[in-house]
Amino acid sequence: MSDGVVKSERRARGGGGAARRAERTAVSVETARYIERNIPNFEVLTEEALLIIEENAEIVLEEIGVNFVDNPGALELWRQAGADVQGERVRIPRGLARTLCKTAPSSFIQHARNPERSVEIGGRNLVLAPVYGPPFVRTLEGGRRYATIEDFRNFVKLGYMSKWLHHSGGTVCEPTDVPVNKRHLDMLHAHMTLSDKPFMGSVTEPSRAQDSVDMCGILFGEDFVRDNTVMTSLININSPLTFDGIMMGALEVYARNMQAAIISPFIVGGAMAPVSVAGTLTQVLAEVLAGVAYSQLVRAGAPVIFGAFVTSIDMNSGAPTFGTPEAAQITYGAGQLARRLGLPFRSSGSFCGSKLPDAQAAYETANSLNVGLLSGVNFMLHACGWLEGGLVASFEKFVMDADQLGTLHHLARGVDMSENGQAMDAIREVGPGGHYLGCAHTQANFKQAFWRSDLFDYKPFETWDEEGARDTQVLAAARVKRMLETYRQPELDPAIAQALDAYVAEKKASVPDAFL
Repeated sequence: MSDGVVKSERRARGGGGAARRAERTAVSVETARYIERNIPNFEVLTEEALLIIEENAEIVLEEIGVNFVDNPGALELWRQAGADVQGERVRIPRGLARTLCKTAPSSFIQHARNPERSVEIGGRNLVLAPVYGPPFVRTLEGGRRYATIEDFRNFVKLGYMSKWLHHSGGTVCEPTDVPVNKRHLDMLHAHMTLSDKPFMGSVTEPSRAQDSVDMCGILFGEDFVRDNTVMTSLININSPLTFDGIMMGALEVYARNMQAAIISPFIVGGAMAPVSVAGTLTQVLAEVLAGVAYSQLVRAGAPVIFGAFVTSIDMNSGAPTFGTPEAAQITYGAGQLARRLGLPFRSSGSFCGSKLPDAQAAYETANSLNVGLLSGVNFMLHACGWLEGGLVASFEKFVMDADQLGTLHHLARGVDMSENGQAMDAIREVGPGGHYLGCAHTQANFKQAFWRSDLFDYKPFETWDEEGARDTQVLAAARVKRMLETYRQPELDPAIAQALDAYVAEKKASVPDAFL
């Protein structure tokens, strides 16, 4: 397969109409370049507010401290750095964490095995990655059920086929039919062989993080991995203010090997953080400062991302809520704090609490995606497929969201103020009382002038009704089926493919199955 675009064999064309129909129905696997914003970031915090939050975060680190549990090595590193360590509580002197964070890069390239699909994370860029972590999947026909490795592979295929998605992600769904201690091998193998986009490593146990590094050594070459970032991983903080040994152990593996880690508090406002926006931002900043600083204690210069997974809680049911104004304010504010630290920023996604890909899901998702674009997010995990508060990966919503990511690309371009964009020649040509359909400017620009959904139905009512009056979920189910039927696996060196197969088989055979 060629790098970038693959087209199915087309039938002979008899005339112009047949040619246009063939062009519309041809199978195309194309990935848009990661977004480079040409629009300003939206900022909600004044300089005074930012200084207050930064000062309060330093107070939290110095007076209250953070816990590093089940990790004596981390406690010793902090002690050597000058922190006050009492038991598992680490109190970090004012300014120390911020000073340590300065060695983290402001941006980095994550390499894909197809070099044309490598991404730059940081600056004014936005990289979009799919949903991460749900144990359940949902389809229109089959309903809600536990996820399998076959579901996982199909999601990877859909991600590969989705034009506006730049990244293959990580645990797109949790394949519960594979032993817990072995499923990371199958998931990594799927990302490496079924797609040629960048992907994420395993973080569920330090040895699994090392397996991720070792498998990348096979895919990219050990020398290349030693000097380049080929993985991004998600390191969640157990908010409030707790860093557990498993996640930190995975972080240590990736930092030592110069692979990227998202240092991300897991915030449910009112449960894991204060109910106020400023209080939550203070805790987020304190946790990120401690986590990023620790990554730099492990290895100065290791690439890291300032993460902020933020939602609120319904005080009646206790369920998390999404797409809310409070979450938006926290995301905007966290983006400002990340930029002041000079770190790439991760937040937002296709968040919703709905059980189905319905109107609630659409409203909440649209709110969350647009906040991500305007807040300056550099790496957006959960950009498509998220349902039911993250418990479910929906096949239909995956393609619905992936389609809508195209709007983010077009919004990010800003307004074209070139001579062609000003369109004065068109205004002169048409004049009063005319129309623009046939003018030269329209003819030259109409194919690229407007973003168009590949999913939504814009047909007249009569045509739509005759075709079955299909709603968006039905259209999405048909699109999922069509994409999987036309999927073609990207080429991979047979020797590399064989070596990956052998590694996975040997690792699986070396330990008994464990489902806990």
